[in-house]
Amino acid sequence: MPDPISWEFAWPYLLAALAGGYLLGSIPFGLVLTRLAGLGDIRKIGSGNIGTTNVLRAGRKDLAAATLILDAGKGAAAALIAANWGPDMALTAALGAMLGHLYPVWLKFKGGKAVATALGVLLALAWPVGLAACATWLLVAALFRYSSLSGLLSVAAAPLYAWLLLGDLQMVQFATLVALLVWFKHDANIRRLLKGEETKIGQKPPEGRV
Repeated sequence: MPDPISWEFAWPYLLAALAGGYLLGSIPFGLVLTRLAGLGDIRKIGSGNIGTTNVLRAGRKDLAAATLILDAGKGAAAALIAANWGPDMALTAALGAMLGHLYPVWLKFKGGKAVATALGVLLALAWPVGLAACATWLLVAALFRYSSLSGLLSVAAAPLYAWLLLGDLQMVQFATLVALLVWFKHDANIRRLLKGEETKIGQKPPEGRV
């Protein structure tokens, strides 16, 4: 196993980890899977998003499950591969995967909302935090039936879980950054939740809604 990065000037390696994580995170699995299945461009279905929830709206639970696993998996893979060279490399690659999913160069920087990828990186970096965040998602989804609300609350709780379960300030800071990225991408959903207009799980949103 490679030794952790310990050079005085580590920034070239951190940039490499960021770029590698970005490229891995930018793979639009939802779009790829639906096209391979003959469903066309997922961006023209339902909300137009490339993530799990919109793939589910296309009527394929199997593809939605595969999208969820792969979107989470690419975030976890980026973190775990880079972890061979130390925790800073893992955190940097995980951030790159998040940015890649949110702003993929292949799709003119119009990506998904990164909830699954966020949960994947949290599971890889600190599995107790990731499991607690996943449990929060499931609980909120079962109670309120809003995918967006589930994602928002699960990542918002992650910094608290990192502090209570690990007491790791660096992980608290990273989880906070992840939450901010996800919340920023959900700005339209937040406005609809506040107005009581958000689409519930299993419902089809008006065309063009993101």
